[in-house]
Amino acid sequence: MTEKVPLIRLAKREDMARSRIWLIRLLAFVLALILGGLVFVIAGADPITAYSTMVAGSLGKVTGIRQVVKVAVPLLGTALALAPCFAMRYWNIGAEGQITMGAMMASFFALKMVNAMPSPVLLIVMGISAALMGALWAGIPAFFKAHWGTNETLFTLMMNYIAIGIVGWLQGGPWEGKPGSQIIPMFDEKAVLPSVFGVHIGWIIVLILTFLMYIYMTKTKHGYEIAVLGESENTARYAGMDVRRVMLRTACLSGGIAGLVGFMICSGADETLYQTVAGGVGFTAITVTWLAQLNPFAMIAISLLLAILSKGASTIQTTMGVPASISDIITGIILLCMLGCEFFINYKMIFRGHEEHPLAPTTAQNTEVPGVSPEAVKEVKA
Repeated sequence: MTEKVPLIRLAKREDMARSRIWLIRLLAFVLALILGGLVFVIAGADPITAYSTMVAGSLGKVTGIRQVVKVAVPLLGTALALAPCFAMRYWNIGAEGQITMGAMMASFFALKMVNAMPSPVLLIVMGISAALMGALWAGIPAFFKAHWGTNETLFTLMMNYIAIGIVGWLQGGPWEGKPGSQIIPMFDEKAVLPSVFGVHIGWIIVLILTFLMYIYMTKTKHGYEIAVLGESENTARYAGMDVRRVMLRTACLSGGIAGLVGFMICSGADETLYQTVAGGVGFTAITVTWLAQLNPFAMIAISLLLAILSKGASTIQTTMGVPASISDIITGIILLCMLGCEFFINYKMIFRGHEEHPLAPTTAQNTEVPGVSPEAVKEVKA
């Protein structure tokens, strides 16, 4: 009975030249721009004018650049938070809730303790409390995963909605400003992050975190343990690692950074707290992390690219009358093409009839036998 060979098989690629990898990524980006141009044509706009307007609106003025940085800061911070978890193959989909809970805890001190301490101390306390709350929120599903093997993807996802619900209750209840407004009051100046070059100092914090995360992931024992656990849990156990401890530690680190991002959003960008404080950053950052292949420095460029698209969307809406939602479509196309190219970088498709047979003899195969002359080999074959 002959074995049925599938029409297409997937095989893992071994090593590909770095120049070829970047060529594939460049072609994927160009393809995304072409497909995005078709979307603009369908919307009745000139693609070249639309793209140039988006870039000019984002980078053409100082105010535009500042807005781009403000959008990129939480994206980059959250991507850094997710990197160690994803390297460990622990799928933390709860950054949205961890950001929200971090912002909530920072807001507590901003609203209730603003007159109890000077501004620098208050901001430090807000940041530390936000990080601790984010770590606690992330540690709950990690504890269940480590001890009872629960599904962390669903667990962390569901905790997002619990966090949003808690802030929603505070917004319309204990922390409501004017009765019936469903709005939490704006923070006092003492609870607002100072600015550097027109942008709150969160951009400095995330750049420092980028460098520290690179060191942590590549140069430390903890980073090595994360990498080993990501490759094989059995190998990690065989090597004597405490898998539960590594899992809990990494998840809490991830949640702590996400909570710190929540502090930067509420104290730096919004200067208040509201139910959707995370604004979808926790989900978008997942894509940033994967596109960067867990490289902290690559996350900077990808976060800036998405921020430029977001800021450029409002520009084309006001100047060209193109719906801002078009930018979401363009962003989705770019992300789809960039993620798709990673598939072709890591895997190859083998079609039926083109299978490789490494053991099969070929005309180019070396027929020399050590200690035996080529003529003698030919006589034996004859």
